[in-house]
Amino acid sequence: MLRLLMIFSGLMLLPQMAAAGEYSNIGMPGVERAIYALLIFVIAYGFVMAEEFTGLRKSKPVILAAGIIWMHAALLAEQAGIPIEQTHKAFEFNLDEFSELMLFLLVAMTYINAMAERNVFEALRSWLIRKEFGFKKLFWITGIITFFLSAVADNLTSALLVGAVVMAVGANNEKFVAIGFVNLVVAANAGGAFSPFGDITTLMVWQAGYAEFFDFFNLFIPSVVNYVVPAAFMYMAVPDEKPEATGEDAVKMKPGAITVCVLFLLTIITAVSFKQFLHLPPFMGMMVGLSYLFLYGYRLQVLYHSGEEDEYDIFNKVRDAEWDTLFFFFGVVFSVGGLGYIGYLELLSGAMYDGLGDTGANILVGVLSAIVDNIPVMFAVLSMNLEMDLYQWLLVTLTAGVGGSMLSVGSAAGVALMGQSKHKYTFFSHLKWTPVIAAGYVASIFTHYLING
Repeated sequence: MLRLLMIFSGLMLLPQMAAAGEYSNIGMPGVERAIYALLIFVIAYGFVMAEEFTGLRKSKPVILAAGIIWMHAALLAEQAGIPIEQTHKAFEFNLDEFSELMLFLLVAMTYINAMAERNVFEALRSWLIRKEFGFKKLFWITGIITFFLSAVADNLTSALLVGAVVMAVGANNEKFVAIGFVNLVVAANAGGAFSPFGDITTLMVWQAGYAEFFDFFNLFIPSVVNYVVPAAFMYMAVPDEKPEATGEDAVKMKPGAITVCVLFLLTIITAVSFKQFLHLPPFMGMMVGLSYLFLYGYRLQVLYHSGEEDEYDIFNKVRDAEWDTLFFFFGVVFSVGGLGYIGYLELLSGAMYDGLGDTGANILVGVLSAIVDNIPVMFAVLSMNLEMDLYQWLLVTLTAGVGGSMLSVGSAAGVALMGQSKHKYTFFSHLKWTPVIAAGYVASIFTHYLING
């Protein structure tokens, strides 16, 4: 009972904490301790970029960096005579940002895991393999499927799922696997750019309230252009051959697979409705949608998994979420937030947006996201409190989403496929196509200007 009273008291205090006013930055980016904090972030991110070679999960260095950065920020605030309440407000702001996005992503990942367990994606892979399409036809089929799949699932999941198809049919053709994986990276990033569910950066812009849900679909044609331009050039290099027949048996979906897919669609509708009509954060609608899956999971257990050895536990799908990605996001949000509290984001905003203007800076954001992951880049942009119109917010959403395609290390999809390809798809095999991917990047920006400018 005492524990329940303590929890209830804490919940009663949350609205008061959330109602805290705006906080001001310390404004001390040039002092020695602030430079140490920035250096810690650079070193941590170096480990993130080297994950493929070191095997060290990307979440581990950035969580450590977040703790050290906030330690320096707290000491700097104390040195500057800033009240501790101001530091708490800054910290709670970052906590709010992370918790909303984490809960949203956790629900989406749980649904993807549930669909995978019901063999939804395996059935699709099996169908494509048994059709025995030629490499040229498979190039377009896998690319288009990835493009649209990443608009609902995230780009990493989409690339890995369809990447398994490319690996299966191109096992004896290294050239097709290399080109096919570049095609998947471009398609996954382009498809995720026009939907709030397709990429974390798009989701961040939506949840921050800079664009409404249906505004992002104005980026559909620019996203198509971003994919089609490089794909058209790569298509000419695809081998004009047919893969060897595998004789694989058809994979059937498990009972309830279609219902789980429908519930995911209903969850998306619920999240959008919470935001559009009730003006509540979308994550609350996603959590309501998770309850749909919980209740249906109970029905599946009763109907099809009543035996003890064949238990269907929906919490296993929660357990199998991409916790490395979620913890990485935690580290990024708090690292960038801490540097912003010290004053670095204000400095960066002046250098980029005041110096280059909104359009030039937003195009540069896409180039930066090819080198550094787009999550910290976009969170930094959002934390600058910029005054931009809808056209510019859609532009930075587009560039941050598709800019990572220019290098294999520029997006989670590229990094994951390098690990899946067994050295058939590498940094340099992707780099060979960077000029045509960059042409697609420029073409998509110009298309956005023509349509939405």
